[in-house]
Amino acid sequence: MEINLNTIEIEQKQKAVLVCMQYSEMKKGEAATHLEELKSLVDTMGAETVETLIVPLKKRSPKFFVGTGKADEITETAKKLSAEIIIFDNDLSPGQQRNFEELSGKAVIDRHEVILDIFAGRATTREAVLQVGLARMEYSLPRLTRAWTHLSRQKGGSKGTRGEGETQLEVDRRIVMKKITRLKKELLKVRLHRNTLRKQRSSLGIPTGALVGYTNAGKSSLLNALTGADAFVEDKLFATLDPTTRKVTLPVGNKILLTDTVGFIRKLPHDLVDAFRSTLEETVLSDFLIHVLDLSHPEVEEQYRITMEVLDELGAGEKPMILVFNKIDLKTDTTDSLGIEIDNPDALYISTKTGEGLEKVFERVEELLNKDKQIISLLIPTNRYDLISMIHREGSVLEEDYQDTGSIIKARVPLEIYNRLKEYITNVS
Repeated sequence: MEINLNTIEIEQKQKAVLVCMQYSEMKKGEAATHLEELKSLVDTMGAETVETLIVPLKKRSPKFFVGTGKADEITETAKKLSAEIIIFDNDLSPGQQRNFEELSGKAVIDRHEVILDIFAGRATTREAVLQVGLARMEYSLPRLTRAWTHLSRQKGGSKGTRGEGETQLEVDRRIVMKKITRLKKELLKVRLHRNTLRKQRSSLGIPTGALVGYTNAGKSSLLNALTGADAFVEDKLFATLDPTTRKVTLPVGNKILLTDTVGFIRKLPHDLVDAFRSTLEETVLSDFLIHVLDLSHPEVEEQYRITMEVLDELGAGEKPMILVFNKIDLKTDTTDSLGIEIDNPDALYISTKTGEGLEKVFERVEELLNKDKQIISLLIPTNRYDLISMIHREGSVLEEDYQDTGSIIKARVPLEIYNRLKEYITNVS
């Protein structure tokens, strides 16, 4: 029995009822904001939201997550609207999902499973497919007895199709465990290959940067605008999963490598953070970060906080960072000043749609790369081509002229290289 790791395509949009908890400690409107983001995720997944419910909750129920009375109300709402799926914004335990499905006769999934579904549909490279496949297998393992688990849809049914029953449980468990072992082995090989590519890029001596930020903030659009690349762009959450690296030539001629990374999101499941850790390591290993924010989004400050938390978790929070507010063409005059704007007065304001402010990004990158560097003029003997090669590799050559006595070079170099070349310096700028 072969388990299909790919998302089952929904030929006709299935109807979904969305449920979000309102805890007493939550701010006013916070639950509604979470629900709106879940609605965007469900839309990206390919289902149709027919109702959204905010449920006040003081204490979680071990059986249904919500109380029995409220579980009955949610079930009746789903039946009345002919919804096939009930989706919780909160993580459900395997037992709670199973109990709610038995009560409602509907597929019951949580935000975690929605994101897994989206990732599975968006993964294109071998590494991303393996990463998502592993995350889905590990998520599904304790849920094999559910009637609507992805594993019971392996023959092409949609959500709501029953599996082969409890008698297959041990067989399914063995299959999943074997899949997990195989995926881990294959993923290890792919990650070793990625490390090799990173070392090759590093050996070129070209500075590297990573685009980071909340999903749908416009990172891929900025990559395209800066490089003339054609990275996939779509106005949906998680349009891009796989890192895309492009070479950028700055106005003065310096070259950098810029990588677009997977977007962050509120409540991003930790197993997916772990699964994409090798991809997200681009942020850790880069020389600098460009943090892209959607200035027009009402929750931009919260998105900034969430992204910074994930960066801190990855160990990249202290990296040199350029803060870029995108979509200024969508910002209204009535929008109040943001705290992050006040705390980051050097932030840049751009529009990847109109091109406004893009030249400032180039200028800021050059300023960052040239920080702590000095411009020097050198006379390098004809027999020291190793030094000439080092200058080209570690610095930025501004002028170069070959004469009988040697090479006259004007370059911008780091302090370490400056110290190694002192005896050849003819002038310092």
